Amino acid sequence: MRLDQILRALTTCQLDGDPATEISSLAFDNRKVGPGALFFCIRGLDSDGHDYAESAIDAGAVALVCERPLGLGVPEVIVPDSRAAMAPAAAAFNDFPTAELKIAGITGTNGKTTTAFLLHEVLEHAGIHSGLMGTVKQLVGGEEESVERTTPEAIELQAAFRRMEVAGDEACVMEVSSHAMVMHRADAIDFDVAVFTNLTQDHLDFHEDMEEYFAAKRLLFAADPGVSVVNVDDPYGQRLATEFDVITYSAEGNAADYTASEVQFDASAANFLVESEHGDLIVRTALPGRFNVANALAALAAGIALGVSPEDAVDGLGVAGRVPGRFEPIDEGQDFAVLVDYAHTPDSVENALRAARDLGDHRLIAIVGAGGDRDRAKRPLMGRAAAELADVTIITSDNPRSEDPAAIIEDVLDGVEDRDSVEVESDRDAAIKLAINMASPGDTIVIAGKGHEQGQEFEKGRKIPFDDREVARRHLRERSEATG
Repeated sequence: MRLDQILRALTTCQLDGDPATEISSLAFDNRKVGPGALFFCIRGLDSDGHDYAESAIDAGAVALVCERPLGLGVPEVIVPDSRAAMAPAAAAFNDFPTAELKIAGITGTNGKTTTAFLLHEVLEHAGIHSGLMGTVKQLVGGEEESVERTTPEAIELQAAFRRMEVAGDEACVMEVSSHAMVMHRADAIDFDVAVFTNLTQDHLDFHEDMEEYFAAKRLLFAADPGVSVVNVDDPYGQRLATEFDVITYSAEGNAADYTASEVQFDASAANFLVESEHGDLIVRTALPGRFNVANALAALAAGIALGVSPEDAVDGLGVAGRVPGRFEPIDEGQDFAVLVDYAHTPDSVENALRAARDLGDHRLIAIVGAGGDRDRAKRPLMGRAAAELADVTIITSDNPRSEDPAAIIEDVLDGVEDRDSVEVESDRDAAIKLAINMASPGDTIVIAGKGHEQGQEFEKGRKIPFDDREVARRHLRERSEATG
């Protein structure tokens, strides 16, 4: 594609060089530049892409997008913000794939992944072949691809949309993080549906405060999607409902376009009635917990907004399987329950433990930790939630990254009123073993924090294989063998 064809998508730019320069790829990382690339000089927190422009040219870049003249002998496109220019340029380079695909964007602190999985199942069940982009996995044309972050960078994102279109997908369900909105990754996407699940404390290492965090989420709805679907049980969702024309849902019995009632749980499912303009809909999902009722409502409303009949949407929810690492049961034939959940915020820890409490009246054992190099203010709140809601709480490590695990645990303990009431075991493997070995018949263990993750992160990017689900299975088998 010619350079000037790409530049038509940019609202403000100045070209110094040949507009007919042929561009064969886009890149923002000089290590991924190939012959014929247009290289975007992105300023980051720790480095400046302008400093790598020369090495990008050496690797084959034939033009640059930059914020200041560099005079390196190739065409230069001067823009106010190189990062903001990436999305529209990438959309143009890939022939604007979201103009054809139906795109559903799901944002919120908790529930994005589960809602995305459910909506994807609803669409597929209705015969609408769909891609999926999110925290757990990425599907393009039915084939699974690797995942690096919840919402990829714009160049990768638009290329994936194009692959979906070529592969025959008609829609895409994607998680949209607050980081993605602020960093312009989700710009230049023609959203048909935007969904808001909730907003609770998280990412305050990146956002200055909750208002700034909300403002980042709000950007998705300010971008004028075709339809907005909002949870009015959440106070921030209520704010969105007053600002924008939205479809609302409630799992708590509040007045909404889709309201759940007569909710019943067992260890393997949730059953509830949905009151809506389409009449009363009876829903059964394989996902217990009131928070999953909210996720199912979001998927139901979004699916109908995308053209699925209410009956097919309900059927799709009924056949949808469990989501990896989201309240996922681990069964090795033991006489107590073990659940692995991604809960890593105060609100999600509380939701997971309350949902686990609904499954029985025996002891609830919680394993909780907090990640390093992330929002420190949420750590004591997580400790408090676990200590107050569980009968036995074990504080352990999550992904300590560059921080001292003992220091993170101390932060979590700051929220616990009686420290003698909780166990501390910094070795996560040993903490899971401790919980399993102390469990009695009928008890429920919730292993919170890492969910689907298959590694544990330490200092200097060191990562070791670690999957809560596999570790739990191993210790369950060992207990079974030891007791005969």
